[in-house]
Amino acid sequence: MESPTISRFSLVTCVLLLSSSVAFAQTSTDSESTYSRAGADSCIACHEDAATMSIFKTPHAVPTDARSPFGSGQLQCEACHGPGGEHAGRVRRGQERPPVIRFGSGTATTIVEQNGVCLDCHSGDAGFAWHGSGHDDNEVACADCHQVHIAHDPVLQTANQPDVCFDCHQQQRSQALKPYSHPFSEGKMDCSGCHSPHGETTDRLFVRQTLNDTCFECHAEKRGPYLWEHAPVAEDCSTCHDPHGSNHPGMVSLRGPMLCQTCHSQADHQSFANGPDGLADGTASKYLLGRNCMNCHTQVHGSNHPSGSKLMR
Repeated sequence: MESPTISRFSLVTCVLLLSSSVAFAQTSTDSESTYSRAGADSCIACHEDAATMSIFKTPHAVPTDARSPFGSGQLQCEACHGPGGEHAGRVRRGQERPPVIRFGSGTATTIVEQNGVCLDCHSGDAGFAWHGSGHDDNEVACADCHQVHIAHDPVLQTANQPDVCFDCHQQQRSQALKPYSHPFSEGKMDCSGCHSPHGETTDRLFVRQTLNDTCFECHAEKRGPYLWEHAPVAEDCSTCHDPHGSNHPGMVSLRGPMLCQTCHSQADHQSFANGPDGLADGTASKYLLGRNCMNCHTQVHGSNHPSGSKLMR
């Protein structure tokens, strides 16, 4: 009596397992059928323009690199644009093709979905802290800055990167065009020299922990330590300087002596407030009137001279 029961149980089990296998196979087949059969060849049949074909000059299309979408066993175009089997298939006349993931502004693909595709591969990059950064909070798409289909992405080129950033940061563009600025227009400096566009834990996405530490990366001679310190130097360089550009020499925010007088106004010193009619008491030193405080206080960033308490030597 036990043997037929065991047989019937085994038969039912086999049927269930077989049914599950068939269902899984159908699901897999249905899922795989959403991808095109010929991969990139299906795409190129229609998208053979120069802008699309230039992908083969980029790191995204290196067949010998397993990390590349075109590497061995990868999905090629569909690695980024999603399954394109239905998109590449036949459609009736007048009928729109089913959409795929598209990048850039003005597309039906949401910014979250666009960036999600990029983050699938690039989330592990060194120093990458995109989530919660200023660009992420303002819903900036990766494709708003990057062009992955061209051999040399402008935002990765020192000479071209500022123009990409200035498309959004218009105030910084106008400052960079002032007579005294960092060498953006000469192609010698880019924005990522000071800022980390993919996110940092620092204020204003500085590449170092503070503004001063960022400035000292290039201006190491101003770092100190000094025997006689000038307080604003140790606190914040932007107290005196406009880092993106200024109309005054040294990229200072105001021309001397007005800049110094924003902090220094001593009755026993020739630094009375300079108004429309000149200095208030009319007895100012000719050196102060002729130029500014730095005629005498030449070591304005600090001094190591034993007698340099007034930053004059």
